[in-house]
This record gives sequence, structure tokens and C-alpha cells, in this order.
Amino acid sequence: MKKIANFGLIGAAGYIAPRHMKAIRDCGGDLLAAIDPHDNVGVLDQYFPYAQFFRNFENFESYFEKIIKQGTSMDYVSICSPNALHEAHIRFALRNNAHAICEKPLALGRAELDELEKAEKEFDRRVFTILQLRVHPLIMELKNQILSNPTAQKHDVTLCYITSRGPWYQQSWKGKQELSGGLVTNIGVHFFDMLSWIFGKKVSNELFCYDEKCASGLLTLEKANIKWFLSIDREHLPQFIKEKKQSTYRSIRLNNNEIEFSDGFTDLHTSLYKQIIEGKGFSIDDARSAIEIVEDLRHAPITSGAPSTEEILSKMVLQ
Repeated sequence: MKKIANFGLIGAAGYIAPRHMKAIRDCGGDLLAAIDPHDNVGVLDQYFPYAQFFRNFENFESYFEKIIKQGTSMDYVSICSPNALHEAHIRFALRNNAHAICEKPLALGRAELDELEKAEKEFDRRVFTILQLRVHPLIMELKNQILSNPTAQKHDVTLCYITSRGPWYQQSWKGKQELSGGLVTNIGVHFFDMLSWIFGKKVSNELFCYDEKCASGLLTLEKANIKWFLSIDREHLPQFIKEKKQSTYRSIRLNNNEIEFSDGFTDLHTSLYKQIIEGKGFSIDDARSAIEIVEDLRHAPITSGAPSTEEILSKMVLQ
């Protein structure tokens, strides 16, 4: 009989935590304990009504120590905490003899990734990350198309992602660069991972604008030139999206052809969890390219003569 995997969860009250709870349940795992400084965690009743819940990290760690002494293993710790805490929470998992499953971004920069690689070796445990776009069927199909049709000429790619956020955003940890890594990290890192996974390593990275509400630039990869625009400003939405009373606009165009992948997101976390339990999940090395891209953007100067936000929107957003 196959052993049931035991899980802990850090960050149970956050937006993304229910996807991890569902993935744990759907993979036949058991969530033994969860922690969050906030107690809005009634969703636990839907997935794991008997899971222990803690608001204090010392009590959470004491519970780990107690059950381990009693002979119960904690096989994995799922991490959904603010980005700047990921490294510390991964280390907690590893030193408690558990593998870590961490939401993106795995860390905020190269130095942290290097330290996590050392910690993996020290504790002989794995660090896995959630890169769900890599298992999206349409994205996988696109990668296969690019690989099966090699060309010496670089592809032209346009990425535009506008996801409206109200004033709360800037007051939360997500709006504070020291906690989230800033806008390009918080809402862009999974797109940069997807694009570098498909089109290869970074060649150059230009920045056109970067403030608390939007960012834009030109990313050159081995096989593509990528013009990108990211925004949380509702005013940047195209008129037809506003008229539909929708809050998000997502567009990726390859050589002027729209790539549609709005659907197919339902069970991507579950797919990744199944891979992880089989020992096949995405690693620190897999996460490195996108984290290096967004780290460089945080410190990059604005390109001289860069187009204005209005000029960028007029060319990139379908009206």
C-alpha cells in the first residue's frame, strides 16, 4: 500500500493557499498543520478539517518537533508566504527533514538561490517550485512548435498583462519592493519564466519604465525579441475590457499572431504536485533564469529615449 504523504503549509490565509490545499488533497496527501499570522483560514474545513492551525511560528515548529519524536514524518512543507520570507521558510522545511514546495518566486535573487542549493546538499532534501505555466497544455504545445521549427531569425513576441489592483495593493506586502521584489517580480516572474523556458537564455534586458503601477521593457532571449508591458492600473485596460466590466487583460502575440491560453488553468497545481511526489518537480535551477531576469530589472536604469507609457500602450494593447 502506497504511503500517504504528510504536509505542512506556511501561509494558509493567502490567495494562493487553497490551490495548494486542493493539490495536496487531490494527490492523496494529508495536511497535518498550517500556519498564518492571520486567522481567515476557514477554507481549511473544505479540504482538511482536522489540520492543526497555528498563528505563532514557535508553536508551529514545536508541533513539528513533537510529531517527529512520536514517529510521524513531515514529508513536505508547502510555502505560500510573502516572497521575501521564502528562503527562511524553505530552510525551516529542510532542517525539519522535509522537502520544500514553494510558490514563485522561489527567492528574490541569485545569492539566495545559491544558498538554497547549498542547503539542499546540507540537509539532503529537495526544493521544488511552482512553475505552472510550464505544464499548461497550450504552452507546452507552443514550446514544441518552436523546437520543431528552428529558424535563424528571432521571433517577435509581445506580452501585455494588465491586472487591476485597488489601493489595498500598495498597503499590502505585495506593494512593498523589499517584501515582494516589486511589480515585475510579483506579477511578471511566471511570464518571464515561461518565455525563457520556450525561447532560451537571456541576451539583454532593457527597461523602458518602472514605477509602483506599471513596468515595460525589451527582453532579448536566444530565440526571441520580447516587448513587454505589465500593469496593475485599471486605467490602462483597453476600452472593450472596461465595457465588459472585466478587470484583467492578457495578450501574448508571437510574430503578430495572438496566442490564446486563457483556459486550462484549473488543475495545474495538482499536476505539479503529482510530479513532485514522483520526484520530478521543477528545481532551483529551473527557477534561476526568471529570477535573474527580474532581479536585473529591479536595478536596471531606464533606457535613454525609451517610449512613454502612452506610446507603449498604443502599440501593445488591442483596442
